[in-house]
Amino acid sequence: MAKTRQIVECVPNFSEGRDKAVIKQITDVIEASEGVKLLDVDPGEATNRTVVTFVGSPEAVVEAAFKAVKKAGEVIDMRRHHGAHPRMGATDVLPLVPVSGITLEECAQLARKLAERIAAELSIPCYCYEAAAMKPGRRNLAVCRKGEYEALPERMTDEAEQPDYGARPFDEGVARTGCTAVGARDFLIAVNFNLNTTSTRRANAIAFDVREKGRPERIGNPITGEIKRDENGMPIMRPGTLKGTKAIGWFIKEYGIAQVSMNITDINATPLHTAFDEVSRAAQARGLRVTGTEIVGLVPERAVTDAGKYFLRKQHRSTGIPKEDILNIAIKSMGLDDLRPFVPQEKIVEYMLDADNTKADKLTALTVKGFADETLRESPAPGGGSVAAYMGALGAALGTMVANLSAHKPGWDDRWEEFSRWADKGVELEEELLRLVDEDTEAFNRIMAAFSMPKSTEEDKRLRSEAIQGATLFAAKVPLETMKTSFKAFEICKAMAETGNPASVSDAGVGALAARAAVLGAGLNVKINASSLKDKAQAEALVNEANHLMKEAEKAEKEIMTIVEKTINKDI
Repeated sequence: MAKTRQIVECVPNFSEGRDKAVIKQITDVIEASEGVKLLDVDPGEATNRTVVTFVGSPEAVVEAAFKAVKKAGEVIDMRRHHGAHPRMGATDVLPLVPVSGITLEECAQLARKLAERIAAELSIPCYCYEAAAMKPGRRNLAVCRKGEYEALPERMTDEAEQPDYGARPFDEGVARTGCTAVGARDFLIAVNFNLNTTSTRRANAIAFDVREKGRPERIGNPITGEIKRDENGMPIMRPGTLKGTKAIGWFIKEYGIAQVSMNITDINATPLHTAFDEVSRAAQARGLRVTGTEIVGLVPERAVTDAGKYFLRKQHRSTGIPKEDILNIAIKSMGLDDLRPFVPQEKIVEYMLDADNTKADKLTALTVKGFADETLRESPAPGGGSVAAYMGALGAALGTMVANLSAHKPGWDDRWEEFSRWADKGVELEEELLRLVDEDTEAFNRIMAAFSMPKSTEEDKRLRSEAIQGATLFAAKVPLETMKTSFKAFEICKAMAETGNPASVSDAGVGALAARAAVLGAGLNVKINASSLKDKAQAEALVNEANHLMKEAEKAEKEIMTIVEKTINKDI
């Protein structure tokens, strides 16, 4: 199946919020870094602090972060810094945040290595906090930043207080740059739930009902009664219902409504849709209603698609549908467009990253006619490999269509989950095969690029030959992957021919025919590319595997067509 692209967000806080020229020098370094996209720059004059947000692949983000820390250490002098916000360094905090395809623990490992590198190469001492903490107590940022910049002279040589990396006596270098807290944390979703009231007090009551901290216990009257306290004089709290959340109620004059404003700090413990349902429940218990949801800033794709799938399941509907449809279900279910249009390309992190990397040059962005026209032109790509992958995608799509029709068939309501599981598999196959449509053409382009390399000297010839062989091997492996992936469509088509809606059995049959054509067509591409490999043992292994898959595909297609014909002919 297709691997989820790894995306990491970095949200460094720099101790400069007034001098735009200094801020720009830092952000210019980030923007110039390959593989990252700068999403936001938020300077604060009173805090004298700028919060920057950028995203990209893990390697690219780490490299851009290192360069930004280096530049901040050069242009910010902490000896002259004053501001309202707690701080201890030119780059004060540097959190890495998993967005997709990467875990929090993996981000924590990256953060520790980054902190070690910053200390070693830039001589900027680093503390590791939250998920990257080297000591349990240092998970809390406030512990790492205790006493702020002014406490560093004493802390630097105190064994219990010194940084995790780069500890040394307080010198001119540390005096200038201060220390940096490098960490890893979960993605924070800032969200406001709109209420059909203007009452801040009632919005606050709902917020206290649901937020993890909850509300103070009171003696007698639950609102005005004296707060209960423990033996240390601390208020006794009654926890709320949502883990990993902070919330408060307020009135927004611009909209003329009250809102429950919430930060979801642990989206694994409390997904967005769970928070929506629980706030809706708490509002209803107090005679109110949630009319919509406002996402503040950006949100990971999975938070919205998980919500869409959640609401589809509540409706006993299949979740194996196009991603765009799932997003639309989420938008409408939670009222994400209540106050203003919710545009996924502007609100979802992954789509923001893709904004400058449009798919206009990809085959899968073409219309059906455009794809056919591009194929028939005299250029050799796209060719049989891309067409085979597309046929595989159509085969998977047809099997998935039958699954979705079956899930929604009247009288089959108790089987919707069974068919939804098949549809989910089909969607994954379709997505992977569509990726292979473009990858097959890219494989051909690699061969052409290798052949165009210079061959003036013996060294040139050697490098060119190696590049041609490497590109040819890749061009043989891509259609082999297409074969393996397309073959999986037979399982779906067979299950739908046997157990799906009988009225759509012919569609399952056409899906099997398309899958067979995909496997056999891609197999031809494996063979023709393998024939150009100098490593004959490797070529033979590729061809043998292709031949086996082609033979099995013919058997699978014949078995499915027998089932299809039997179902079609039973009433004749």
